[in-house]
Amino acid sequence: MTDSLTVRDNRTGQEYDVPIVDGTIRAADLGKIKATEETPGLAVYDPGFVNTASCRSAVTYIDGEKGILEYRGYPIEQLAEKSNFLEVAYLLINGTLPSKAEYDAWVHEITYHTFVHENVKSFMEGFRYDAHPMGMLMASVGALSTFYPDARNISDADNRHMQMVRMIAKMPTLGAWSFRHAQGKPFVYPDNDLGYTANFLSMLFKMSEQKYEPDERLVKALDVLFILHADHEQNCSTNAVRSVGSSQVDPYSAVAAGVGALFGPLHGGANEAVLRMLRRIGSKENIPSFIDGVKNGNEKLMGFGHRVYKNYDPRAKIIKKSAEDVFEVTGTNPLLDIALELEKIALEDEYFVKRKLYPNVDFYSGLIYEAFQFPPEMFTVLFAIGRTPGWLAQWHELVQDKEQKIARPKQIYTGDRQLTFAPASERWR
Repeated sequence: MTDSLTVRDNRTGQEYDVPIVDGTIRAADLGKIKATEETPGLAVYDPGFVNTASCRSAVTYIDGEKGILEYRGYPIEQLAEKSNFLEVAYLLINGTLPSKAEYDAWVHEITYHTFVHENVKSFMEGFRYDAHPMGMLMASVGALSTFYPDARNISDADNRHMQMVRMIAKMPTLGAWSFRHAQGKPFVYPDNDLGYTANFLSMLFKMSEQKYEPDERLVKALDVLFILHADHEQNCSTNAVRSVGSSQVDPYSAVAAGVGALFGPLHGGANEAVLRMLRRIGSKENIPSFIDGVKNGNEKLMGFGHRVYKNYDPRAKIIKKSAEDVFEVTGTNPLLDIALELEKIALEDEYFVKRKLYPNVDFYSGLIYEAFQFPPEMFTVLFAIGRTPGWLAQWHELVQDKEQKIARPKQIYTGDRQLTFAPASERWR
């Protein structure tokens, strides 16, 4: 066998040929390696799935060494420049770019479903005045499963399509309403004369004006941000969606799990940490001492480096251009000058170059969100809206994958064994 791994078990002296397919070996093949017939076979211990593939997927391709990101084979740079978010959403879920008729029908469907049931409004009004917008979004996405009980019929292709349309359509409405609730402002209903991203801005910021007309440069910048966040392979939140989805639950419940995972500071909160870092630096003059602090282990350089990318995050280059476009409208942010100088110094410093620490997408996204006047607690909500088509594409792929089983990782038990139980009457004497 040419593409195989020969494993010699030094406990028994026996050799095993393990097939290699697509650069991987099956964990089940390692399970055949046993010290004796009575003992369990070998398992892989891999906290965080650092080097374990949980699925086959045709949605997103990443080459971290070369800084490549592709959706369904299309480079992210081309999609960000030439496409729009709804077209990218169609591409992710359906696997191909739409024809003119398909695109028009897709946009019409999503626009038609932007409104939510009035009871959802009552549900969201019931949160405390200081409820975190991400917690509100997570709860309201999960609550949609009670409004659409037919969503549980995941074996019906037409039904799956309808639920995915509904979720993409309603996420901006739920996100905007969580923002308005936190500010004590009345909810704004969707304006379906506007495009997807412009409508979102209207629901966020409209006040007493008859018609909200956002600046097209801001619309384009936010649309690009949504595209950049639309999918990113098997990250923490996507893994959560797939893991929960493997129980064959409805897509609203699975996506609510993804929102919960994204809520964590290690996943969705990195851009907020970048802003805190830039504010702490305070001025360009303080950057050299900050860099020394990083090298000495006294400071953390946020927004640099990535679990996957060992090169310049391709999304960071695009988002940097978007930041410039946004500041043309909103006025510059003094933190941008610090960010640009920090990036310049870090990219030229051998300490960071040797460690392959390059800016990632979070380095500039927080600056853009702040320019829109979003509070930091809204950053992950924006991330979730953009990521929804990717979550759904991954969920849709999962439910059609014949190889997938309900997620049930192994564990290595480290606790006590075969203790003798003493009744409370004896223990409490």
